[in-house]
Amino acid sequence: MAEVKKKRVKKQFQDGVVAVCAAYNNTIVTLSDPDGNVLGWASPGRMGFKGARQATPYAAQVSGENVAEQAQTYGMTSVKVVIKGPGPGREQAVRGLINGGLDISQIIDRTRLPHGGCRVRRQRKV
Repeated sequence: MAEVKKKRVKKQFQDGVVAVCAAYNNTIVTLSDPDGNVLGWASPGRMGFKGARQATPYAAQVSGENVAEQAQTYGMTSVKVVIKGPGPGREQAVRGLINGGLDISQIIDRTRLPHGGCRVRRQRKV
């Protein structure tokens, strides 16, 4: 008796969320559905960039274009973008999503900002 395998149906989503984590050395672009379940991701290292070239805006743009391709396999047309971090690939990752054919409905910046700072070191006694 042969087992019958069901063909896995890819879910279709009209819109989704793209999170861009832009650090100084790398930029990670993550695609998720509206509930927050991760559907795909890309980073410059996965695209073939190594070392200092990972930190370039061009590498972030290539990662954004790759995530846009992944989004279109799920039928997405528009996404909400959440940006976090001070890195050089912030704007270029968003530009890569646009070049990949996605409409951006909203851009949210969730970069943490220091507001009070750490406690100052004690005065040195000589």
